[in-house]
Amino acid sequence: MSKARTPLPWPDRRWRAALGMACALLAGADMAHAQAAPSAARVYVSNEKDNQIVVFDAQGQNLARIPVCQRPRDMKFSPDGTRILVICADSNQLGWVDLAQQKMVGTLPLGDSPEMFGLSPDGKTAYVSSEDDSALQAFDLVTRKKLFEVKTGGEPEGVLVMPDGQFAYVTSEVANVVHRIDLQQKKVLQNIKVGSRPRRFSLSPDGKEVWVSNELGASVSVIDAATQQVKATVPFQIAGMRASDITPVGLVHSPDGRSVWVSLGRANHVAEVDAVSKQLRRTVLVGKRAWGLALNKAGSMLYVTNGLSDDMTLVDTAQGKALRSVAAGRVPHTVLVRE
Repeated sequence: MSKARTPLPWPDRRWRAALGMACALLAGADMAHAQAAPSAARVYVSNEKDNQIVVFDAQGQNLARIPVCQRPRDMKFSPDGTRILVICADSNQLGWVDLAQQKMVGTLPLGDSPEMFGLSPDGKTAYVSSEDDSALQAFDLVTRKKLFEVKTGGEPEGVLVMPDGQFAYVTSEVANVVHRIDLQQKKVLQNIKVGSRPRRFSLSPDGKEVWVSNELGASVSVIDAATQQVKATVPFQIAGMRASDITPVGLVHSPDGRSVWVSLGRANHVAEVDAVSKQLRRTVLVGKRAWGLALNKAGSMLYVTNGLSDDMTLVDTAQGKALRSVAAGRVPHTVLVRE
């Protein structure tokens, strides 16, 4: 026969009940935080053939698809983070996508075959490279009218507007130069010779270096932003691959400025470069024709769009390891991360 249990005194019972409730609340809060944390971040990918922006969570779970204009390519967040501005090359438009409504809410006519763009610091002016017009074109995003254009070398693509809003850099794929443009004077100040077929830019966090990918040069050029001279060239080699198969395009600095990640195009890899020594640290195998790149705020996750395997690869930057690839529509182009 079991011995009867002596009831706890009332204060002890109350204390145990209060403790149990507190533990339950803490556990619930932890669970809620764990559930909320992954869903807080959003990753947006434009795809050229499906005419969509695909929305993912931070782990690559597909959440939505937003129809936009024809052949969406480069994208930027609006200054307040509520919208995405997207270039559509086949409809010659800049589109506004409302992220809360998850739909395109307006367009602006552009020049022929727009490629990439940059925004003024106040977000009121877009500077767009127009491939067929061989020009950098400026548009007022408030009045939605063209302001001016500056002629460039053939097939301009990458656009980097400096933080002061006074100068912009533009690549010319045909001339193999980077144009430095005074946006107030509306003219080219310098033509900086770089590698073969320059494509994109990344500005170091301290604003002192402009990194430029050279697609047909299998390299990256580093421009000193004070002297406007090329101070270093970083070549890429992968064992067993021809140099012609190594085609750098996208590049992005880590938040701490210590690394630069570069997509190597048809080489199907991304490369990590030491930003100080300008030496290659490592390469990571991703999807086919690695193209667009974006890092999360912590710099711990790299998102890579792969134009020929129609997917996006998530790379753990600490491990230097591809975690997974997820379908991202046909010919994914640009990737943005919002946290």
